Amino acid sequence: MTDIALTVNGRGISGSAEPRTHLADFLRDTLNLTGTHLRCEQGVCGACTVLIDGAPARSCINYAVACQGAEVTTIEGFEADEVMARLRAAFHQEHALQCGFCTPGMLVTARDIVLRLPDADAARVKVELAGNLCRCTGYAGIVRAVCRVLEERKGAVPAPQGRLGPVGARKAAGAGIQAVAAVAKVAQASTPTTADLGLGGRPPNLETSLAFTVRRPLAEVWAVLDDIPRVARCMPGAVLAAPPVDGHVEGRVSVKVGPIATNFSGAARIIRNDPEKRGILYGAGRDGLSGSTARAEITYGLSPAGDDAIRIEISLRALLAGPLAQFGRSQIVQDLLARLAGEFARRLEYTLEHGEADSSPPETAFRPWALVTAVIAEKFRSLFRKAR
Repeated sequence: MTDIALTVNGRGISGSAEPRTHLADFLRDTLNLTGTHLRCEQGVCGACTVLIDGAPARSCINYAVACQGAEVTTIEGFEADEVMARLRAAFHQEHALQCGFCTPGMLVTARDIVLRLPDADAARVKVELAGNLCRCTGYAGIVRAVCRVLEERKGAVPAPQGRLGPVGARKAAGAGIQAVAAVAKVAQASTPTTADLGLGGRPPNLETSLAFTVRRPLAEVWAVLDDIPRVARCMPGAVLAAPPVDGHVEGRVSVKVGPIATNFSGAARIIRNDPEKRGILYGAGRDGLSGSTARAEITYGLSPAGDDAIRIEISLRALLAGPLAQFGRSQIVQDLLARLAGEFARRLEYTLEHGEADSSPPETAFRPWALVTAVIAEKFRSLFRKAR
């Protein structure tokens, strides 16, 4: 953890964060300023836009520690701002918002346009707004709202221009450079040495765990888990590319759920602790369809559960990056991942009881749409129970 001190919405803030924590997560998770929205997490959509030292910036691609000494203003910090008040009114009058997800970032960018370009016309406003994406409005109402405020402020003095340079580097340039260097040092130190597998010290954005029991001897279950091809047949969509060699595995995992299709190819290394009956898999892969990457660490262990039963515990921690990462924060995706893990557990339990996964009954076949439907149905049931 690294200690940081910065000013957020006019208040001095002191705290600590991992060197890889980006500013958006620090604002949302540590300071509970959830008006800053996260979507693409690649600096593309603009939903996470805040002011850093007075300039609009993507908080999802700025490290929190790199903002040491900076002044940060989120959407919550504009309550008494006259220009923002006019923009909020204009957005309402021109129907410039629908779902509202992009609105905080859009308002921060719009305020910068109004102050920096008082003579901008509609064409220039469209260019300036190009970095903020909206999937609802068609942008026409947003452009009208910004132009409306520009017209109301005709003759106003434009905001002074800051010097060129990285956003956040005005107040504490030395501290910012040191913080970035610290991030680079941590990144270098955490790089895995064996084929760059596993998380390598990176925080996961997908996690799930499960446990189940089987009535088989401990030694037999441990031997089955050492049979990698046999275990791979229990994983939905998994295919080995070649026979395993000394715990090293290469293969692919393909899953298609409606319009979302993935085809991850990669490698893994399995390390087993025979005396403790525990093991860990370090894996990494790349999706050939979207270019997304995934890293994972899967730990598993056996323990007696009484009455000649063995308890199997499995934990998955994964880091998804690239276009598919936007789904990583969805609770539906988290639940779907848990159900996929449950499907693997059922197949593994079946092969332990009957000898081979290939002889599994038809009802254990992988049906992703059935899983998605079940997840969504459970969400609606949960909402209905809360409503009652």
